[in-house]
Amino acid sequence: MTENISVLGLGLMGSALADALLSAGHHVTVWNRTPAKADPLIAKGAVRVATPAEAVEASPLVIVCLLDYPSVYEVLQDVSLAGKTIANLTTGRPSEAREAASWAVERGADYLDGGIMAVPQMIAEPGALILYSGSRSAFERHEQAFAVLAEPRYVGEDAGMAPLLDLAMLTGMYGQIAGFLEAAAMVASAKYPLKEFTTDLLIPWLNAMAALQPAWADKIEAGDHSTEVSNLEANRAALENLVRAFREQGVKPDLLLPLKTVIDQRTARGLAHEGLSGLVEELYP
Repeated sequence: MTENISVLGLGLMGSALADALLSAGHHVTVWNRTPAKADPLIAKGAVRVATPAEAVEASPLVIVCLLDYPSVYEVLQDVSLAGKTIANLTTGRPSEAREAASWAVERGADYLDGGIMAVPQMIAEPGALILYSGSRSAFERHEQAFAVLAEPRYVGEDAGMAPLLDLAMLTGMYGQIAGFLEAAAMVASAKYPLKEFTTDLLIPWLNAMAALQPAWADKIEAGDHSTEVSNLEANRAALENLVRAFREQGVKPDLLLPLKTVIDQRTARGLAHEGLSGLVEELYP
């Protein structure tokens, strides 16, 4: 089904979103603070307008992809939003999304917040995912259009849930990157072929460890951190050994030290018999 859709913000991501919608046959209106950024999209059939108000007026669905939430307010402050669906795909925090949802609803709009789990080059390609939270009816009304951009997944009526899950997934990613960089530094310090280590040894090992995470999730939800594998005392000793080995090798263990600190805290409280899943209780009340 063809829709009239407006896109506000034509950075790398906003341009990719608008391009995907055009390729799928939607009627796309675009606005950007620097009008020339719209030129490639105009050549493909998009309509350029001079003001955010014109863009919002042109379509029932308005996709916003700007630098930050203050930019969203600045752009839409004096624009009538009544009867519109605002899908805000600007990167932000859960608290910002909830505040923006209240702000938009007070102005008569349906509001969705989004977490884009993809880089611009992945938009409209397999593997791209966009999380949406907020108005369920708005999501269902425009789900086919959202599916053009990436796999659309609705995660609840709390507008803050999509950015929260986005940040949680990024946290997992950064943790993996930190582990890889520490491992790479250790291997490189010994002049061992890094590509060979990464491909033949590290990736299969990480995949095997990732397969354990659903069971850890069960333990965290149940509050049962018993283990038949390596308890916190064993892991505390392992981290101590790792840190010493890194320093002997002339490699800084800085990305591992925060994990060691939390393990030390947990074992000092008499919980050395638990598994690593118990560390989550050190991170939130």
